[in-house]
Amino acid sequence: MSSNEWVFGIHAINALLKHRPEVILQIYLQSGRLDERISEITDRANSLGISVEVMDKKDLDKKADGTHQGALAFCKEIKREFNEINLEELLDNLERPPFLLVLDGVTDPHNLGACLRSAEAAGVDAVIVAKDKSVLMNATVRKVACGAAEIIPFIVVTNLVRSLQSLQKRGVWIMGAAGEADKSIYHTDLKGALALVLGAEGSGLRRLTRETCDQLLSIPMQGETSSLNVSVSAGVFLFEALRQRTG
Repeated sequence: MSSNEWVFGIHAINALLKHRPEVILQIYLQSGRLDERISEITDRANSLGISVEVMDKKDLDKKADGTHQGALAFCKEIKREFNEINLEELLDNLERPPFLLVLDGVTDPHNLGACLRSAEAAGVDAVIVAKDKSVLMNATVRKVACGAAEIIPFIVVTNLVRSLQSLQKRGVWIMGAAGEADKSIYHTDLKGALALVLGAEGSGLRRLTRETCDQLLSIPMQGETSSLNVSVSAGVFLFEALRQRTG
C-alpha cells in the first residue's frame, strides 16, 4: 500500500516548502492563477528543485479531496503525530518555561485546525491531545490550520490524565477552562510553566481531566451567550497568556 499523501491549500504547501521540503514529490497548480501567493509557491519550489505542474481546474479537482485553493502537493508520508517520549524530549530541550495547549476530546477537524493555528501564532511549544475520542491530524485539519500543522509539534498521548500528572511533576501548572469557574483568566498569573486545557465542543472537560487540573478558569461573559466555540475559547486563553508572558 502506498504511503504517499496529498496536501492541499496554499498556506499548508508554503509551510511544507519552508519547513519540510524533503517530503514533497510534486506540486500541482491551477492554470490561470497568477496571484502573489501562487507565485510564492512556484518560486520556492523552483529554488528547491521541486517539480511544478500546471493543470486545468477540473483536473486539479479530480486529485483533491476538498477545496484545494488552486494548489496541491503530492508528498511522501508525513509524520503527523508525536508521542509521550517526543514530548519529554521537547520539554527537556526547552530553554524557557513551557507553554502548552491541551485539548480534551475535541472531535471537529475544523476546530482542531483553528486551535493549531491560534496555538502556533501565540508561540505555544506543543499541542497535546488524547489518542481516543479526539480528531487526529488529517487533510482538513492541515488546511484549516493554514500551515500551523506543519510547524507546531502535535502530541498524541495514550492517557491524557497521566500525561497531565507527568507535566505537574515537572512543575507545569495545569489550568483548565470551565465556564462555571469563579476565577477569571484576566485575574490569574499565566506567565510560568503552563498547560492550558480546553474540553470538547459542548461537553467541556471530562471529569478526570477536570479533577487533575490545578485550577479552573473562565472567560468573563457580558452578553447572554453562555459559552464559546472551543477554538474561539482557545484563542482567548492563549493570547491572554501571551500578553502576560510578553508584557
